[in-house]
Amino acid sequence: MSNFDEIQTREAGLHKKLTAKQMTMIAIGGAIGTGLFMGSKFAIGFAGPGVILSYAIGGLIAFALMVCLAEMTVQHPTSGSFGAYAEHYIHPMAGFVVRYCYWAAIVLAVGTEITAVADYMKLWYPDVASWIWIGLFSFLLFAVNAFSVKAFGVVEYWFSTIKVFAIVVFIILAIGILTQQQNGTQQISHNLTAYGGFFPNGFKGVWMAVIISIFSYLSIEMIAVAAGEAQDPETAVVKALKSTALRLILFYLISLFLIICLVPWPELIRPGATSPFVTVMQYIGIPFADSILNFIVIVAALSAMNSMLYISTRMLFSLSRAGDAPQLFGRIRSNGVPINALMVSALGIAIASVVYAVNPESAFPIMIALSMFGVLITWGSIFLTHMFFRAKMAKTQTPIKFKVPLSNLISVFGLISMLSILITTWFTDEFKSTLSFGLPFLLLIFIMYFVKKLFPKSTDVSQSQDQLSD
Repeated sequence: MSNFDEIQTREAGLHKKLTAKQMTMIAIGGAIGTGLFMGSKFAIGFAGPGVILSYAIGGLIAFALMVCLAEMTVQHPTSGSFGAYAEHYIHPMAGFVVRYCYWAAIVLAVGTEITAVADYMKLWYPDVASWIWIGLFSFLLFAVNAFSVKAFGVVEYWFSTIKVFAIVVFIILAIGILTQQQNGTQQISHNLTAYGGFFPNGFKGVWMAVIISIFSYLSIEMIAVAAGEAQDPETAVVKALKSTALRLILFYLISLFLIICLVPWPELIRPGATSPFVTVMQYIGIPFADSILNFIVIVAALSAMNSMLYISTRMLFSLSRAGDAPQLFGRIRSNGVPINALMVSALGIAIASVVYAVNPESAFPIMIALSMFGVLITWGSIFLTHMFFRAKMAKTQTPIKFKVPLSNLISVFGLISMLSILITTWFTDEFKSTLSFGLPFLLLIFIMYFVKKLFPKSTDVSQSQDQLSD
């Protein structure tokens, strides 16, 4: 087991430019994207009004994840994050597997965001080919990430600010409409129970929607990765983790509750509907409100995509610095950006483009199903690593810088939840490809690891840290 100082030295070179506010917005930017604005449509289709409970369960699991990450990240702030923690506290093979699973999950999740943008643009330009929007927006966000981490932080901060402001306005507007209507209470009761009851598809539907909710909360863990580029990581991480978890859970639960109350849920999943938020505005009939909200959901998707490009780049950078990926991915330009890692991490855009071209109607759910395996393995590994972390801290009597009560039980709850959801995917038509794609991919990762062990290649860390010339 390597000393963790060696890992932090190995991953040095990135510029520490991110503030606590920017880190919070990075996580919100990643997690409030198509998972909320578009994925919620599919979740509502599974659970009906019970989707509120589904996202509450998902939110509880996400909060548990943040608790476990908070303890480990404050102890060891580094861009390798949970991949480095798995390497240090469990086994180098665990770090190898976690990093590649997470990288693949985020790369594919980038594809879900850009396919969603192409769908959203149809509201205004139904006759323009989707690949034009995919190419245009992909180029712009690639350029932002390639410029500098500071530029990324500024753009992501304002992207996230716009959509957080929009969600707050939406919540206020929805509450105002419901409270001003004479039959507001009756409408709420009717929409929650009239179409097959609160649980039209039983608990099975609710649990199915939990899978979507976990994907929706994906990227909440980005703060832990961004800690390696934070100005004051110990203070920034604690502030960002606390505020992000609470904001996301409240935003999701309140907004989904109001959507279900305002519009009969079958209307939200009808053919041709995109985002439930846009459908609500169309249903209410406020002039231009649907276009305004469509602009917001596009910003939300671009924001999430921006964050995911950033985070997948840093994870591939960490793999390279660990000697688990080619050295060229660990090289940094003078502006602090690992540009080679960024170029490869844009692979999800190409995959999404192919999937969209072959099957545009099912592109979004297909990309979710493919990404989910990496998400569930990564989150599960974070909970498992936290168990090893606490055991190691207790054994060596090392003080924990940020200690959360009952976190040992919290990590057990999280790990059981991840295993349960992963098993569930096999028994669903919509997510069967999660395991049918994921298990061969996991086998490939193991083969890569053992091949690497059989044919070791010396990794000169100082060489890999050389900056690329602009």
